[in-house]
Amino acid sequence: MNLILLFKDDFIGSNGRVRLEGRRHEHVRNVHRAFVGDELCVGLCDEKIGTGKIVSLDNDALEMDVTFSRDAPKALAVTLVLALPRPNMCKRILACASSMGVKRIILFHSSRVEKSFWRSPVLKEECIKNQLILGLEQARDTILPQVQLRPAFKPFVEDELPAIAENTLKLVAHPESSESCPNGVDQPLTLVIGPEGGFISYEIESLAALGFTPVHLGERILRVESVVPALLSRLL
Repeated sequence: MNLILLFKDDFIGSNGRVRLEGRRHEHVRNVHRAFVGDELCVGLCDEKIGTGKIVSLDNDALEMDVTFSRDAPKALAVTLVLALPRPNMCKRILACASSMGVKRIILFHSSRVEKSFWRSPVLKEECIKNQLILGLEQARDTILPQVQLRPAFKPFVEDELPAIAENTLKLVAHPESSESCPNGVDQPLTLVIGPEGGFISYEIESLAALGFTPVHLGERILRVESVVPALLSRLL
């Protein structure tokens, strides 16, 4: 936890003091091994980053006086459109994408996504938020990404994706493509990534009809959780 992410309801009174219990309190005690008087990096969700000075710390809670002085890191100019991964992998990918600065993530269905994945508790709003927070804490960021769920391929691709991708570079990761993934893109991007096993032909054709260019990363076939950071790093 390189940044302690704070929320409005952490504040007690109006003097810039916060009180933390639970996971964040335990992390400060057991990982940071902090003491009264120590200063830690903090950030207010969706706002600025600053410093928190510990004024009390015991077995139950800690209190800090906090000030905020600088903006969060610049977001990546990308919308990540991702075929729903396996639940445990989905958790890791959400945290990774959040840490890398992705601010809009759309999880959608495709032919090779098991329908049972959509019933996973991983997709509950609170579970998604927790993974995004882990990414922000890792990267010293405060701007919470937006995650949307689209459990049907055709309505999403035909009715929503054209407007989402308008005026952006449109790419879809596809191992069988003949075109290599570009490097150092300097314009807004809509990046579509398929499931384990890839897209079926109909899905690739549907995306290509919208102007999405299929690209590959080379001869090796990677897991989705490896593809996401690899593509984001190469592209942006």
